[in-house]
Amino acid sequence: MCRAAGAPPRILPPLALLLLAALQQAPIKAACEDMLCKTGFPEDVHSAVVSRSVHGGQPLLNVRFQSCDGNKKIHFGSSEPEDFRIDEDGVVYAERSFQLSAEPTEFVVSAQDKETREEWQMRVKLTPEPAFTGATEKDQKKTEEIIFPWQQYKHSSHLKRQKRDWVIPPINLPENSRGPFPQELVRIRSDRDKSLSLRYSVTGPGADQPPTGIFIINPISGQLSVTKPLDREQIASFHLRAHAVDVNGNQVENPIDIVINVIDMNDNRPEFLHQVWNGTVPEGSKPGTYVMTVTAIDADDPNAQNGMLRYRILSQAPSSPSPNMFTINNETGDIITVAAGLDREKVQQYTLIIQATDMEGNPTYGLSNTATAVITVTDVNDNPPEFTAMTFYGEVPENRVDVIVANLTVTDKDQPHTPAWNAMYRMTGGDPEGLFTILTDPNSNDGLVTVVKPIDFEKNRMFVLTVAAENQVPLAKGIQHPPQSTATVSITVIDVNESPYFVPNPKLVRQEEGLLAGSMLTTFTAQDPDRYMQQTSLRYSKLSDPANWLKIDPINGQITTTAVLDRESIYVQNNVYNATFLASDNGIPPMSGTGTLQIHLLDINDNAPQVNPKEATTCETLQPNAINITAVDPDIDPNAGPFAFELPDTPPSIKRNWTIVRISGDHAQLSLRIRFLEAGIYDVPIVITDSGNPHASSTSVLKVKVCQCDINGDCTDVDRIVGAGLGTGAIIAILLCIIILLILVLMFVVWMKRRDKERQAKQLLIDPEDDVRDNILKYDEEGGGEEDQDYDLSQLQQPDTVEPDAIKPVGIRRLDERPIHAEPQYPVRSAAPHPGDIGDFINEGLKAADNDPTAPPYDSLLVFDYEGSGSTAGSLSSLNSSSSGGEQDYDYLNDWGPRFKKLADMYGGGDD
Repeated sequence: MCRAAGAPPRILPPLALLLLAALQQAPIKAACEDMLCKTGFPEDVHSAVVSRSVHGGQPLLNVRFQSCDGNKKIHFGSSEPEDFRIDEDGVVYAERSFQLSAEPTEFVVSAQDKETREEWQMRVKLTPEPAFTGATEKDQKKTEEIIFPWQQYKHSSHLKRQKRDWVIPPINLPENSRGPFPQELVRIRSDRDKSLSLRYSVTGPGADQPPTGIFIINPISGQLSVTKPLDREQIASFHLRAHAVDVNGNQVENPIDIVINVIDMNDNRPEFLHQVWNGTVPEGSKPGTYVMTVTAIDADDPNAQNGMLRYRILSQAPSSPSPNMFTINNETGDIITVAAGLDREKVQQYTLIIQATDMEGNPTYGLSNTATAVITVTDVNDNPPEFTAMTFYGEVPENRVDVIVANLTVTDKDQPHTPAWNAMYRMTGGDPEGLFTILTDPNSNDGLVTVVKPIDFEKNRMFVLTVAAENQVPLAKGIQHPPQSTATVSITVIDVNESPYFVPNPKLVRQEEGLLAGSMLTTFTAQDPDRYMQQTSLRYSKLSDPANWLKIDPINGQITTTAVLDRESIYVQNNVYNATFLASDNGIPPMSGTGTLQIHLLDINDNAPQVNPKEATTCETLQPNAINITAVDPDIDPNAGPFAFELPDTPPSIKRNWTIVRISGDHAQLSLRIRFLEAGIYDVPIVITDSGNPHASSTSVLKVKVCQCDINGDCTDVDRIVGAGLGTGAIIAILLCIIILLILVLMFVVWMKRRDKERQAKQLLIDPEDDVRDNILKYDEEGGGEEDQDYDLSQLQQPDTVEPDAIKPVGIRRLDERPIHAEPQYPVRSAAPHPGDIGDFINEGLKAADNDPTAPPYDSLLVFDYEGSGSTAGSLSSLNSSSSGGEQDYDYLNDWGPRFKKLADMYGGGDD
């Protein structure tokens, strides 16, 4: 028993003695230090053994810090914060996943009082546990025991202090264990199981949470066991919590955390991300050029040897120019070149077999897998284009453009249809005027020499071009163009018959208008550019002469007039008359050229001026009565204005009634000279003279309408309207409107008459008093019938021959008959032409029908099978026959009563 200096001896409580007995390895010194309170870490250096593979978030140990004052707020820190984190309860967690080395890992844990800023430190040393090598049978029977952390109590009158929970070192369990199962792992025990009956349990994933049933615990003994093999690739570690309760379910101990790490075994082969890898490398690459990277993954622990892969190349195909053209970084999988000599024109593709092996490439214990790397050698411009011939030949007719005259062929060993293969051609000499260009055929890579400007045989008969061929991209470094990349092109120009041409074209001739017909105007000739062809002289003809004023001599091109030239003609625009002529040769084929003759016509004073407008209106009084007029002359200066206006001397009434005053060179004012002039229409002659030399004058008549005017000078009398008259268009429009109105009225009258006729005809046909059709008539009396009517029914008598019902075939009977009983014998009417015979016949038939059990009801339509034949009246349709109506006598219809009176009137009434 320990005590503080100067303190009276104390006796430990029985519970403390029991806990000390359970923890046999706890030294008495530690108990004394606990009882003699000292704030700080209990030790300067704390050592712990942990698994070699540390995972992020994994609890490693619990640092114990003793505070004599329970109210202190302690903050823990780590000297390696990127690797270790310490919570406020003192549990040390791994901040990231890493692999412990064989040497111990050390770091410093600090504790600082948040209020007083006092600080304490402790050094922690982590030692990796030895590799799992398998336990002996004796060791397997020995099970580690984990005891719940104990609690210390003071007197009940004081506060209770509980030690910090212990952190149990993780339990390492190899995956794929063969058992036997369940396999005992550790025994959980509380030191209070001697005085209490306790029950143990575990919770967490793998126990009571999915996946459940992997770990079980004996509730009595606390033995924790695993029930089946574990797979680290599915779950790398399990975090369980152990509980101890009494038989009533009351918690006896604080739960403790148990971490079970699954130790990785080499049970997975490396797997490449792709079975076939594709890469490229330019031809001619230097050794050390990066090509591609292949990657494989291993499901085993990547921080252990089981998941550490190494790469190597097993084979290379083809093996030229060297069997070892490539190498691979055994750790990263980077493939690089190690030899020179990559030439796409010789080897376009290499195939490598790559192997990945785990256990750091150990061929004995490691597992391996293979993949294929296909490396394509890409083309570079290391082969210049070369012409297939040193000289190419072609010919072209003169004056032709967009014609291919030569086809230049080249060869290039580079990959077709790439910039290193596509050829470009340029002319280095022989075409100073730019008459040719060279295009590239995108399919064949040939050069197409094309003419872009017309070539004149009379100037150049042959061209010798110098052409160079290049690629779209420059040649690789160190490659030069050989002489075969330059060639010459010899082009011969073929002479063809060319069209004659007029000189000058157009030709301008200045001539005064009024030139008489038959006068020689000018000579318009053409030239033939074909100096080296034997052909006769040119022939001339007229192509276009809108006014038909000219003709040309077919031999010498002399142009003469056929009519008077008139500058004021509608065919003259801006004083210029255009005519087109044709010059033709007799070459093969014949050619022709056109030339335009422009005749600039000079004006002469050949037109007298006229007054405008031709009609005017003025008032009958003196004021206001001015009329503004304008002189119009088709001629131009100096044969036009200024104009002189005057009134003629005859008749004398003109000057007596009117006066004219010029107000400008082209305008004048006409007004009344007298105070009043009676309303009406007056013809006022006006003499207008131009300024030409000699002068030209004319007398124009101005129709003046004189009317009564208001104060504003506007006509107000009817005479003005009558005098003004209506235009032809207005009169035609009025007549058309009148005709259309009459037609509409006539159509309406015809329609009304036709409607009345239809109404009368319809009334005649539907009059119930005179209707002769088989309509149903309603009578007010019952009984009687037609027996008491004295009708002449001779025309409805029974014919002589009647088909008896007895011999009627069964199949002819109507569907509404019921042949259940013997059919009654209906009476047969004699053929005597007596009017009463039809009445007796109907009565007898009525009685027979009443006694016929097969007949329809009384109020139903009675159907007869026989409609009659051989009657003297014939068919009823004959009543409407125009052909037989005149041959029969219908006077007997008058004897049939008033209901047949209409028929009697229609057919038996005679001509009227």
